[in-house]
Order: sequence, then C-alpha cells, then structure tokens
Amino acid sequence: MVIDVLPLQVAAELFPNGISRYAVGGLLVGLGAVVIYLGTGIAAGASTFLESTLSYVSDQSRFQQYVSSRDWRVVFTLGIVLGAAVYAAFWQGGAWTTDVQPWRLLVGGVLVGIGTRVGKGCTSGHGVCGVGSASKTSIVGVITFLAVAIVTAQLVAALGVSP
Repeated sequence: MVIDVLPLQVAAELFPNGISRYAVGGLLVGLGAVVIYLGTGIAAGASTFLESTLSYVSDQSRFQQYVSSRDWRVVFTLGIVLGAAVYAAFWQGGAWTTDVQPWRLLVGGVLVGIGTRVGKGCTSGHGVCGVGSASKTSIVGVITFLAVAIVTAQLVAALGVSP
C-alpha cells in the first residue's frame, strides 16, 4: 500500500503548528452554535450578538429588536472577548501582541463592521450556521467573503505591504 504524501505536505505547510488546535476550535465553535440553537432557536451570529449590546446605549429601532434577549447575548459577546484574553494569558505568555500598526487594525475593523452590515451578518452566522443549514444566501455570502479575502491577501502581498 502506497500513501500519497503530497496532501500531508500541503497540510503541513498550511498548518505549521499542527492541525489539532484548529480542529478542536472548530468543534467547539460548532458545539456552541448547536447549544445556542437548541436552547434558543436562534442562529449564533457574533455580529448580531455584538449589535444587541448597542441596545443598551442606542434608541434606534434596529437595536431595540434585541431587548428581550440581549442579556444572554451580551454574555456570549463577553465570552468571545474573555476567551481571547484567557488564550493570551495561558498560551501566549500573558499578552497577545501583533506587529500590525494600530491604524491598520482600526481601518480593518471598520471595514469588517461595514461588511457585516452590507452582508447582513458575519462569518460565524453565515459560515457556521447558514452553511450548516444549507442557506443559499449564506453559501453565496461565504464564497464572497472567501473570494474577497483571497484577492485582498494576494494584493497586499503583491504590493509588499508588511505590518
């Protein structure tokens, strides 16, 4: 029996630190989405959950639609932030750092925020829950997200932009 090593080499290049952390993370995200859906009947989209926190400080009608269920959504949103902090504390030596300039992080965050409004959701909602439920809109959305990300990454690399 001969094993083709090319797929293993490609996997090693794509995941230089191993695939297990990504597999465990993906399983936990999927499990979390299932638990939220079974418990509430709501698809777990992080951008909608984050948006629900704005109902505390804004009277706009689009934020007020979440008032009846916003408390647990805020806990979910805080869990995302605290999960990153715990990861940084225990697995990154106490701090998470990046070489990316702060203004680029800010511009990127604003563009992602605009994209989630235009796309009517984020990759967690469309990519995990929408694709998982075979939503055609979500499938097209995820393909669009990936295509734009790939083109952007290639363009940035071609321009020689560094952090």
